Amino acid sequence: MSAPSSARSTARAVALIPVVLATLSMIGPFSIDTPFPAFAEMGEAYDVTSAELQLVVTAYMLSFAAMSLFHGPLSDAVGRRPVILGSLLAYAVASVACAFAPTLEWLLVGRVVQGLAAGGSTIVSRTVIRDLFEGAEAQRMMSQVAVIFGVAPALAPIVGGLLIQAGPWQTVFWFMAGLALLLVAATLALLPESHPPERRVPLRVGEVVRGLTTVLAVPAFHRMAWAGTLVFGAQFLYIGGASIFVVDLLGEGELDFWKLFVPMIGSMVVGSMVSGRVGRLVTSTRLVSVGYAASAAGAVLGVVVALTPAGEVLPWAVAGVALIAFGNGLAYPNIQLLMLDLVPTRRGAVVSAGAFLTLVFNAVSAAVLAPYAGRSVLGFALTAAACVALGWLCWRWHRASTPAPAG
Repeated sequence: MSAPSSARSTARAVALIPVVLATLSMIGPFSIDTPFPAFAEMGEAYDVTSAELQLVVTAYMLSFAAMSLFHGPLSDAVGRRPVILGSLLAYAVASVACAFAPTLEWLLVGRVVQGLAAGGSTIVSRTVIRDLFEGAEAQRMMSQVAVIFGVAPALAPIVGGLLIQAGPWQTVFWFMAGLALLLVAATLALLPESHPPERRVPLRVGEVVRGLTTVLAVPAFHRMAWAGTLVFGAQFLYIGGASIFVVDLLGEGELDFWKLFVPMIGSMVVGSMVSGRVGRLVTSTRLVSVGYAASAAGAVLGVVVALTPAGEVLPWAVAGVALIAFGNGLAYPNIQLLMLDLVPTRRGAVVSAGAFLTLVFNAVSAAVLAPYAGRSVLGFALTAAACVALGWLCWRWHRASTPAPAG
């Protein structure tokens, strides 16, 4: 192979790294919503109620949250690629087990293993970005990943709906297994090891715990983690309660989830794209502040619309949460980068601790807040507004505690 040809091949491989990282990051949220359209068939197959089927989501999310504490510290000790590859293979095996599950109980076991494994790619892929890139380039890359990460919840129920049109409900889990194996191949072919041996920490339980306690001892971590969790939680309220909001309150059909997800996630994608484009001109701190101001405006808009008859009519019913999502698109990639720089030697632990907090909050939101808020469209809007207000206060507290340079 000639030198120019070799250089072009290398350039193409490098250009594909953001795509691989973004797809790795989406497998976690993608796996939450994909089974939604299959619930009716699954209920008939197992002779269970819709309330029992909600455990398919809850079991996955809780196990995802529990293991998220360990994926990052493990990658600090053994490297990023081994954790990503091992978790993807475990996820593929668990997906096959779900497809063959003879009872709901066995399906839940498979979903627990899926959840335990999914964070290996979703969490560690963010750490790889900060390992490989600096400054504005890191901001641009994180924004690109956030675009695909944001698309995942919108695509998931649509893909799930198409899959059950093509085959039985098990097809959803066969698709998940195939996606994981495809990502194994892509990781082996394209993703370099970004955490060399000389930077690693010892692989001991005490060291893993020490990494987490080091992160948790940083006050700024708590302020930023709660800011990101609460503002994104306002958006996730609609994701976790999608069946209540779309079907029960708006009276749409089981294949109409796109009417919520497309404008909401589309707005987040636009926000992430704007963040990536202006990253060389505006600091991450400033973009977070602007993003959360936009989310606050969206929260107010959602409440105002919900107080009118338009609150139960599409597309007006999703206008507020769409603006919240736009603000998240601006803020979320940047607050992730700021958190990763808090403890540079423990980036895996930082991502794990932050992800654990977000996942637990979202699981509680789906199980407790969504049913409570789901009594009305106004209930959703008010609950989302409360989450945004609390998150924005956490961010303003952080800015007051650690003044950043202007810009």
